[in-house]
Amino acid sequence: HPATAKWYDRRDSVFIEFCVADSKDVKVNFDKTKCGFSCLGGTDNVKHENQIDLFEAIDENECKHKRTDRSVLCYLRKAEPGKAWPRLTKEKAKLSWLSVDFNNWKDWEDDSDEEIGNFDQFSDMMNNMGGEDDLPDLDGVDDDESADSDDEKMPDLE
Repeated sequence: HPATAKWYDRRDSVFIEFCVADSKDVKVNFDKTKCGFSCLGGTDNVKHENQIDLFEAIDENECKHKRTDRSVLCYLRKAEPGKAWPRLTKEKAKLSWLSVDFNNWKDWEDDSDEEIGNFDQFSDMMNNMGGEDDLPDLDGVDDDESADSDDEKMPDLE
C-alpha cells in the first residue's frame, strides 16, 4: 500500500513529501539511486511502503527526513547539484501515488542573479507571441446586437 507523495526539484536537492497522517514506525532509507519509505499510518495503522528508483544519483549521507503529524518530508541531496530533474523516477511511467508539488515547484534553472534579465526575457517572449496588432477590433461590437443562437432567454426553473 504505497503512501501518497508529492515532490519538487531545487538546484541542489529534491524534496519528497509522503502524505501520511499520524505516522508511526517511520523508516526512510536513502541509497545512491533509491529512496525507500515505510510506516504505519492513521488510526487503523495501515502499512505504507514506497520504493523509488531515483532519476539521478543522490548523496545518501547528506539526506534527511522529518516527520510531522501530517506527513514525512524527505530532503535528498543531489550528487550533481545544478542538474534539473524533469521527474523524480528513473522510469517514465506515471505512478498513481506520486505527483508534483506545484505549490513549491520553482523553475530554478532560469534563475539568474539579475531579476531584470529575467524580466527582459519574459518581455521578449511576450512580444514574440504577437501583440495587440493581431487581435480583432472589438470596439464596434455591441453585445445586444450580436445574434447568437445560444443567447436565447433560458426558461425559468420551477
